[in-house]
Amino acid sequence: MADASLVPSAEDVVATNVAVTASAVRRIAEILAAEPPESMLRVSVEGGGCSGFQYKFDITREKAADDIVIARDGATVVVDPVSLEYMSGSHIDFVDDLIGASFKISNPHATASCGCGTSFAL
Repeated sequence: MADASLVPSAEDVVATNVAVTASAVRRIAEILAAEPPESMLRVSVEGGGCSGFQYKFDITREKAADDIVIARDGATVVVDPVSLEYMSGSHIDFVDDLIGASFKISNPHATASCGCGTSFAL
């Protein structure tokens, strides 16, 4: 059963099967406001981590011609096509709870993940 908080709402940005929640949009905009103009949050998937793959978050001003761009309300997220294959159907969220504040990615293709929440297996 899908987590109801991760079902895209009218306030979420959905592009090429990757959704960015309103909470994540607000936090990304806050982060980018302190960065040089034209900065973006790059989300990518790399080999490694406890479970085989891990998410990587970087601030960048560089965008490749084939990057997917998700932009709204001062928040710009870029994802390269290879990472997009692993992230299709995912939701990027920002949570601030008792154990800390962080970006969380809910990936329907992940068959396992580790306790840190940034590593997953397919």
